[in-house]
Amino acid sequence: MHVPDGFINAPVSAAAGVVAAGAVAVSLRGARRELDERTAPLAGLVAAFIFAVQMLNFPVAAGTSGHLLGGALAAILVGPWTGVLCIAVVLLMQGILFADGGLTALGVNITVMGVVTVVVAYALFRGLVLVLPRTRRSVTVASFAAALVSVPAAAAAFTLLYAVGGTTDVPLSKVLTAMVGVHVLIGIGEAVITMLTVGAVVAVRPDLVYGARGLTAPLKLRVGGELVDAAPAAPATAPAGSPKKLWIGGLVTALVLAGFVSFYASASPDGLEKVAADKGIDSKVEDHAAADSPLADYGVKGVEAPRLSGGLAGVIGVGATLAVGTGAFWVVRRRRTHSETAA
Repeated sequence: MHVPDGFINAPVSAAAGVVAAGAVAVSLRGARRELDERTAPLAGLVAAFIFAVQMLNFPVAAGTSGHLLGGALAAILVGPWTGVLCIAVVLLMQGILFADGGLTALGVNITVMGVVTVVVAYALFRGLVLVLPRTRRSVTVASFAAALVSVPAAAAAFTLLYAVGGTTDVPLSKVLTAMVGVHVLIGIGEAVITMLTVGAVVAVRPDLVYGARGLTAPLKLRVGGELVDAAPAAPATAPAGSPKKLWIGGLVTALVLAGFVSFYASASPDGLEKVAADKGIDSKVEDHAAADSPLADYGVKGVEAPRLSGGLAGVIGVGATLAVGTGAFWVVRRRRTHSETAA
């Protein structure tokens, strides 16, 4: 659902940019409370993993494909504030290095694919976790539902922006019906990927999953006729050591997906591209400012073999996203440490 330049006019794109910048600024402050010495490195990995999985377009209908948006996955794994930052990092790297998503539309993409998906998904996820039994299975079930709903919500958000600042004259009802319809199907794929990923991490390190914190109610002791919380004990199933093994496993998985599996991704246009072509939304699309980038369109310029070119581009993208994301989250974590020391 990467919006290119030319779909939304300049004033609305600028306004969306202001919204996105504000959301990132607020998320930077909120992420300080979510990140600690163990989870900060994982946040960079989550961004790199989402970048890798977004390269894997899957077919959803005749001539249409979809890919992970990742807002729900990021919010559940590392927290909603950090989740917004993860998606912003991914979109920034895709726009600058790979000419994927317009540069003037970067604010639109962060707002739609980052802010909307994270807010909708995490709100629904927390609501479901509160009413479902406090078990790990409830976390995976809630992650499925949250991811499923977040994708058509993002499609509806794009339609709203198009209604205000669309550059073509296409009936709004047709755009809304087409966008939400196809993205409900894409949402099913998003939900499956999110559920499987969250379930895999919860199975090995539930203590590192932000959305799984507090699953077990504290033990109560009666002291002097009153019930008080007992001192928490570290459960045997949630080791408190270094997340190094999980980090290495996640990085290897991301590299394999981006460097090898991505070659077999569907070549059909994604949901937005298909709707834009069918309804005429793309009649005023503009060339990407980074169209001449050495990595444009997820290939390495000068490498003729398609499999090798795409694989190298994917590996470079994972590495660059990991480096930028980890650096950014390390700075956020350091600022929290300095604030706590000063206090």
